[in-house]
Amino acid sequence: MSATAFSSICFNRAHSSNKDLTKQQNVKSHVKCSIKSGITNSSQNNVRVGVLGASGYTGSEIIRLLANHPHFGVALMTADRKAGQAISSVFPHLGTQDLPDLIAIKDADFSDVDAVFCCLPHGTTQEIIKGLPKHLKIVDLSADFRLRDVSEYEEWYGQPHRAPDLQKEAIYGLTEVLREEIKSARLVANPGCYPTSIQLPLVPLIKANLIQTSNIIVDAKSGVSGAGRSAKENLLFTEVTEGMNSYGVTRHRHVIL
Repeated sequence: MSATAFSSICFNRAHSSNKDLTKQQNVKSHVKCSIKSGITNSSQNNVRVGVLGASGYTGSEIIRLLANHPHFGVALMTADRKAGQAISSVFPHLGTQDLPDLIAIKDADFSDVDAVFCCLPHGTTQEIIKGLPKHLKIVDLSADFRLRDVSEYEEWYGQPHRAPDLQKEAIYGLTEVLREEIKSARLVANPGCYPTSIQLPLVPLIKANLIQTSNIIVDAKSGVSGAGRSAKENLLFTEVTEGMNSYGVTRHRHVIL
């Protein structure tokens, strides 16, 4: 099986970990992939993909996008706490898709997989990605590989980084800005929600010298589903509906280029 390369992978407001991730209603997220790499890995000419952390909000949206894409096929999906279940038992809206059952990550066989989307929380992905076969193309949707400087990661996330070599290898996955680098990357660190929404409009304006950079103000809001699926009182519908709440003030960990 030949190794697969993505010509481009773009997420419009695709988010990172359970805390870093916002799934908006009527989400417009999409994956663009122009196949220019001579993919010959299956009879359907599909890129065979594994989704790690398939039972979270991030994983479910990635699965929906991949399952409806003409050039991708979902080969495996992991969710340790829901291993053995059909994805439709977790997300009924995916029941119409022809998808494999959920398995534990320790049981995953990547020999027939070309690429992996890692949808696990930050802090859990480093050891997992470090142990994946070298032939895989990897897109990490957590925050674990966005910062090149390991000391900065430790400062902002309060824990040591356990895959510093991969940290240096990862390419920041804002496709509109780093498209060429992403094409040849083995590991893509997907941007967070706020940096994506901030950079996409600002970068072209700044590059064209159409705005001054000394006093840019960004007013951004994200949906509460960005906090993940865990049950918490402050995230109940009746607690958050028709209201706003500031969080992570002065310590928000999103990063831009």
